[in-house]
Amino acid sequence: MRNVLVTGGSRGIGSETVRLFAENGDNVYINFNRSRSTAESLKNSLTDKGFSAKIIQADVSVPDDVRNMFRQIENEVGGVDVLVNNAGIAQTKLFTDITDDDWSKMLASNLSSVFYCCREALPYMIRKHFGRIVNISSMWGQVGGSCEVHYSAAKAGIIGLTKALAKEEGPSGITVNCIAPGVIQTDMTSELSEQDLNMLKDETPTLTLGTPLDIARAVLFIADNSSSFITGQVIGINGGIVI
Repeated sequence: MRNVLVTGGSRGIGSETVRLFAENGDNVYINFNRSRSTAESLKNSLTDKGFSAKIIQADVSVPDDVRNMFRQIENEVGGVDVLVNNAGIAQTKLFTDITDDDWSKMLASNLSSVFYCCREALPYMIRKHFGRIVNISSMWGQVGGSCEVHYSAAKAGIIGLTKALAKEEGPSGITVNCIAPGVIQTDMTSELSEQDLNMLKDETPTLTLGTPLDIARAVLFIADNSSSFITGQVIGINGGIVI
């Protein structure tokens, strides 16, 4: 049984990822920041079926919170075998309207959080000579999104971090990969109008939008023990909208 930590694990892509890992027989930690009741509900739905899941609170944009989260996991089970860096925020704004605070929050939540969690996870993985790190970026990290410059920059940073860390940690039996979702039906897209959603569907070669389960399945595959020859990759799950 592997120990899996999914940041931002209470909703959307995170909750589907948690569910698949638990059903796979892994011991899953559901990280949340403010959504305690949602995280509790997800945990209970899994443990009631006999799966192994726990909740753990931390603001992953805060280094001390991340440090304390990993200390708790280490005290309970030794360490994290699979880290899924999923937590993040989104914001749509003209570049000229982005404030210093907008920029700082975006980078802290979407990029620095990945750095903090990887930094805490790696010592245990290196000692075991095994680890799987899966970072969730975005298609906008690959090609850039108008009116989402700060979001695109943070997600592009995740891609660079992934590639560099994969090279550094490969000799230690650790793989580091990145999933770049396209338009996925989550809370982040719930504010879009039906007209906007239909336009996005029309722009996607499959003429559909993605679901959190589409992403979760890819994460589970990349994190599988048998996927040891896959590292440093950016896998676009986007229906062909970015090729």
